Amino acid sequence: RGIIFLDEIDKIAKRGESASSTRDVGGEGVQQALLKLLEGKQASISPEGTRNKPQQETIQVHTKDILFICSGAFTGLEEIVRNRVSSKGMGFGKIVSKQQKDLNALRAMARSEDLIRYGMIPEFLGRLPMVVSCDSLDEKSLAEVLWRPKNSLLKQYQRLFQMEGVRLHFTDEAVSALAKEAFRRNSGARGLRSIIEAMMLEIMYELPSMQNIIECLITEEVVLKKQKPVLIAAKQAS
Repeated sequence: RGIIFLDEIDKIAKRGESASSTRDVGGEGVQQALLKLLEGKQASISPEGTRNKPQQETIQVHTKDILFICSGAFTGLEEIVRNRVSSKGMGFGKIVSKQQKDLNALRAMARSEDLIRYGMIPEFLGRLPMVVSCDSLDEKSLAEVLWRPKNSLLKQYQRLFQMEGVRLHFTDEAVSALAKEAFRRNSGARGLRSIIEAMMLEIMYELPSMQNIIECLITEEVVLKKQKPVLIAAKQAS
């Protein structure tokens, strides 16, 4: 019994509708190889995860009681759904529907037929009966990603500054500005690190050579106007 999570499943979509004479290494062939595993079969697994040792014994695992969850970005699926739900027409008296611009709503309307058109084979989707869409992160969610997780980005930087004996503090306005910048770039939660890296790079190199600095304050102006962080010395704090 267990759960197996397969990420980036959209990367094994078929590369086009036409049958190719060459072997499709990363597409339909992989989907067909996964069919029996998803349905339930006796699979032989190498303990060390390599086939270079033919003499080693394999472990037999039956996948009947294993739940498979597959996820992926499926970039471009929204356009396929939009073409299906929007009515196209010409001439007088023809009602032309407004173009749906909300990508979250389009993803929520995705069906198996859209995924088949995207490149997944029907037999593969038949073994994955439930299709669930996830909304993209908004500014509020990105701000929570910055500080709420146990090993969040802001806590990592606070720990790095703590090694130098300096308390690092981010104002609420600075956190909101970071989230807005990541949302504007449309880079998701991964884009938060690149924004903070560029902002903190200079001060992190200068800090070890400074004397009597006990606190570093990151304000909204540091994020938006590229100003230097506010450094508080021991005498000022007292």
